[in-house]
Amino acid sequence: MSSQVSRILDEEHRNNIALLGKVEQALSRASRYDPGLAGLIGQFVGALENDIARHFRFEEEQLFPRMTDAGDGGMAALLTEEHEAIREVAAELLPLATQAAAGVIDEAGWSALRRNALELVERQVSHIQKETMALLPLLDDLLEEADDRELAFAYAAT
Repeated sequence: MSSQVSRILDEEHRNNIALLGKVEQALSRASRYDPGLAGLIGQFVGALENDIARHFRFEEEQLFPRMTDAGDGGMAALLTEEHEAIREVAAELLPLATQAAAGVIDEAGWSALRRNALELVERQVSHIQKETMALLPLLDDLLEEADDRELAFAYAAT
């Protein structure tokens, strides 16, 4: 990947995949809430909030329109649909994960958290793989050096 934007997003994707793997392993093994998971779940909350608020918005506002203009509107639409599906799961998951990170979740909440988190992990990993295979390589062709630099600075400032 030669564009700054693709490298930045790829690094975020790699970090997210690593965290999602840890979350998946921990939640798959923990049938009951374990206070020792509070830190990991807190990291998960932070990553979700960043992805949904910052990462998704940047892609939808800055990158997907460029994809559409270049003739890849179908892929941009698919990625946007996946963002929406992830947002829906995250809307249910975030309050529960916030409770778990604070150590104040009940058994029913923990069960719902595990179910939603494992679904979100599956969706997010699949989504990241699509972006890594389709979006990131395309950015190298779509972005002129000046646009790439401007977008990278703008993203870093958000």
